[in-house]
Amino acid sequence: MFEDITINVKKHNRKTLSIYIERDGSVSVLAPKNLTDDEIQKVIQTKEYQIYKYLAEWKEMNESKISRTFVNGQSYLYLGRNYRLEIVNELSKPLMLKQGYFLLREKDKPKARELFIGFYKEKGLKKITEKIEKYQEWMGVNPNKIRILNLKNRWGSCSDNGNLNFHWKCAMAPLDVLTYIVVHEMAHFKHKRHSQAFWNEVDKVMPNYQNQIEWLKQNGASLDI
Repeated sequence: MFEDITINVKKHNRKTLSIYIERDGSVSVLAPKNLTDDEIQKVIQTKEYQIYKYLAEWKEMNESKISRTFVNGQSYLYLGRNYRLEIVNELSKPLMLKQGYFLLREKDKPKARELFIGFYKEKGLKKITEKIEKYQEWMGVNPNKIRILNLKNRWGSCSDNGNLNFHWKCAMAPLDVLTYIVVHEMAHFKHKRHSQAFWNEVDKVMPNYQNQIEWLKQNGASLDI
């Protein structure tokens, strides 16, 4: 259908067909279960312009992506701020943030990525838990478990059994953006879909949430190591 694009189709219990671009640039389609494959193909064909428009926007947003290496002077984000990396010989633990620098022990360079992810998971869980505790009574929700994971294409997710999951990269975002991600997922306890009622729920806590959405669109690709 589209010679230069691979489109992944998934069927769900839903009334409408939705098209979205994954974080890796692939195209996914969520279609109602009652549609045949031929019917789905026909709908997708009518949305050719929309698909290419979404892909162009994705390409523009991903221009902010940075390729980082574990060398002295390389910057790494934490809560929206850049901290330079300094590789040292002696350190009490493999990686730490101290006096405005990320310090990495020389002998642990081969596992630097793993160490950074561990740092973001630990710090992210603490910050996210604080946010949830701050807003859960206000929003009238009571999450079960909070987990920091390597979510492939999402900043966060809300499971049917009451668990909240967040990508470890969220710890790299500014605090107001992190707050938006948390509030967004908590709002899904009341509204599963991104309906007007859902956005009204988010708006009650963060009237400026559109600013955070725009920040993620423009800078989300830079949240990586």
